[in-house]
Amino acid sequence: MILPVIPFPVIDPVAIELGPVGIRWYALAYLAGLVIGWRLARRLAVLPPYLMRAERVDDLLAWMVLGVVAGGRLGYVLFYKPGYYLLNPLEALFLWQGGMSFHGGLAGVALAAFLFARRRDLPFLRVGDVVAAVAPVGLLLGRLANFVNGELYGRATDVSWAMVFPSDPAQVPRHPSQLYEAALEGLLLGVVMLALASRERVRARPGLLAGVFFLGYGLARSVAELFREPDAHLGFVLGPVTMGQLLSLPLIAIGLALAVRRP
Repeated sequence: MILPVIPFPVIDPVAIELGPVGIRWYALAYLAGLVIGWRLARRLAVLPPYLMRAERVDDLLAWMVLGVVAGGRLGYVLFYKPGYYLLNPLEALFLWQGGMSFHGGLAGVALAAFLFARRRDLPFLRVGDVVAAVAPVGLLLGRLANFVNGELYGRATDVSWAMVFPSDPAQVPRHPSQLYEAALEGLLLGVVMLALASRERVRARPGLLAGVFFLGYGLARSVAELFREPDAHLGFVLGPVTMGQLLSLPLIAIGLALAVRRP
């Protein structure tokens, strides 16, 4: 039986070609997410209760870039392919080959925010709140870039909006799970975060925004993983649980702890 599918909109993953140099949509998504997040953070940081001058957010951006890149790559190496990189350690530095972990990137950003706050004598949780409020922008753009690349696709399905991804060896209809993640982790969580960040009484509770983000992302990722195809080299890591769901459990716990803590 031939199942109905929506044709995959084949888009060249290279957005701009400058001679031998190609700039991919994925790189542009990272760049756009950082720039938009930076501009939003500048606006949030100067709202009451006053946290820091907008110019200091410019310094924070550099720390965030380092944290997300270093943490994202290290997380991928440790969580998803430790055996391979143990045998090929130099390839861990080959960022152009792809391979980034959101959970690793989040850990890197948290560490960078802590070091930045300590160096600038700022309250760490308030710095974390500002970063958390704008983080879904990068998630939204990153998941859309995953869709353009035809990577991290979903499980086989017979739903009417299924797609056959060119990179899928099996060539079967699958959930466009990248779009599910973009909607949950990026759009929905982003709307919630910005709506909460607009309230002064929420901003006045250090750690609340960060807690909501951790909790929201952990839940959204856990739900999306029900439709996403597990990594081929990992499969399910604990019964029906995927690596993405396993790594989201600590985020949910941390999020709950921050959200319910007394100021």
